[in-house]
Amino acid sequence: MQTIVNVIEPDHGIVFDCACGSAGMFVQSSHFIERRGADTAHRVTFFGQEKTATTIRLARMNLAVHGLEGDIREANTFYEDVHTLYGKCDFVMANPPFNVDMVDAEKMKDDRRLPFGLPGVNKAKKVSNGNHLWISYFHSYLGPKGRAGFVMSSQASSAGHGEAEVRRKIVETGDVDVMISIRSNFFYTRTVPCELWHFDKGKPADRRDQVLMIDARNNYRKVTRKICDFSPEQMANLTAIVWLYRGQTDRFIALVQQHLERTLTEAAAIADKAATFRQSYDAFAAAAAPFLKTLPKDSPLRELVKERDDAAKTCFAALDKWTARIAKDWRKPCDPKLAAQKKLLAELDDLATACRDLVKDVDLVFKLAARVMDAAEKDANAKAHEAWDGRAIGKLEKELDARRKEAVEQLKAAAYFERQAHWLLSRFPDAELVPVPGLCKVVTRAEIEAADWSLTPGRYVGVAPAEVDEDFDFEQGMRDIHVELADLNKEATDLAKKIQQNFEELGI
Repeated sequence: MQTIVNVIEPDHGIVFDCACGSAGMFVQSSHFIERRGADTAHRVTFFGQEKTATTIRLARMNLAVHGLEGDIREANTFYEDVHTLYGKCDFVMANPPFNVDMVDAEKMKDDRRLPFGLPGVNKAKKVSNGNHLWISYFHSYLGPKGRAGFVMSSQASSAGHGEAEVRRKIVETGDVDVMISIRSNFFYTRTVPCELWHFDKGKPADRRDQVLMIDARNNYRKVTRKICDFSPEQMANLTAIVWLYRGQTDRFIALVQQHLERTLTEAAAIADKAATFRQSYDAFAAAAAPFLKTLPKDSPLRELVKERDDAAKTCFAALDKWTARIAKDWRKPCDPKLAAQKKLLAELDDLATACRDLVKDVDLVFKLAARVMDAAEKDANAKAHEAWDGRAIGKLEKELDARRKEAVEQLKAAAYFERQAHWLLSRFPDAELVPVPGLCKVVTRAEIEAADWSLTPGRYVGVAPAEVDEDFDFEQGMRDIHVELADLNKEATDLAKKIQQNFEELGI
């Protein structure tokens, strides 16, 4: 929903959702308007249709919770137009039900909202798939300069026969603006992939013959094993492609600037986190030192202590080096010009690499420090020694782990935002839209006609070259694996309980 809002930018006039569900589109529109510093009530009027009475109550409650108002009525959009908004809407947004079958063609054969005709009628006089009915409705509700954004089943963008004919007519209007492919698992209840369609009746003449294709299936983050979404930065970067398509170079440069400034802000905070981690380490090591000094010279534990000390020396020296450079070289605000941004990004690439290495160093220091304490108690009988305060040392270990996590997250944050700026400038180095294999391409109507009027982005953008991905986020990859593992472990536990319960019910 937020991606659709970012593309069509519903900031004025009539906003209509003819399959409004719980009114999520309206809430996201309001957030968009508020981020611009405006008052939703003075900018837009919300209208909605929904066929289920219970869902309408949820929608009205959702609006009320967010301090919004809207005229939401009960209606089946396939057969009813209770708001009579044909040709009047500034913005149309929806996430309609996919692949609705057996829609009564007789009830809608003269509907003015279907100017492109019906997408095929069977012998029973039913429309076997309602996807292109929805698409026609969304287009027909738009005013002369209206924009629409909606979610649609992936099969709709390449379906043949009568649906292809409807799609051809829509493409020929010149109003199809942006198509975005979304990978599977973005819905809570369904695993299917989808596409986001965007119409713009107010497209300038030089773009009437063009459609921006974006394949965003490789852009996502894992929330759980079964649910994915876009991070705010991923969403912003995808929106920046649309800005370039529309010639809004200044917005693209401003987003790069935002990523770079955030990188510098996060980098500046590393020094404080590194200092507290070092203090906690020193306290932890000092608490064990009296006992460790009593170890015989040939004790295997002494070798482990040396390994810990060497790792700590290397880690803190590297932290000192980079925090000093951050304070010296990157204290001034970034010059908001493209050339200056590219120069700064080249410098920050080294910082991002260092941050990723420092994450490993910090983790290693904690791991070895904890291993020394564990070995002292298990192998050297430290608990029996008067110089060993196990309770105090355990408390200090927890404190060190907490400071480790803070330092690691700070290092990752600096590297993360640098990566966002790098993602943009590595693909669009001149702040101009160019075809990026596997990601985006502007296609002409002739190209779409040659591809059987398909609007599937993957058919046009191609496949990214099979090369080593220098932008691969190893930490994010590990987080994804941990998310999957945690979910699988939970499922295994739930299944074990269910099996045990079934055995007990069987008397086994």
